[in-house]
Amino acid sequence: MPIKPSEKEEQFFKEQELLIRLKIAAEEQRAMAEAEAQRLKELHWMHCPKCGQTLAMEKYGTVDVDVCPSCRGLWLDAKELDTILASEQKTGPWRAFLKIISR
Repeated sequence: MPIKPSEKEEQFFKEQELLIRLKIAAEEQRAMAEAEAQRLKELHWMHCPKCGQTLAMEKYGTVDVDVCPSCRGLWLDAKELDTILASEQKTGPWRAFLKIISR
């Protein structure tokens, strides 16, 4: 004779199945969010925030500065301004300008 499962047993397995499905859905959503973040990064990487043109690299001492050839916008990465200001070249209009804006 087959034994009929109790209601508590059925409820337990339904809850376990629901938890597994919720975990899978959360993992899929996280993966989709990561993929979207990566897509947006690739879409905007090395493009001017102002006009959208591809940025060009120009060398200033030991620092590579990102410059927009269209609107002539100038973009510095993290710590590049500090590197320029701490450089051995203590004079020049470029350094004087950067010193003014870094205050």
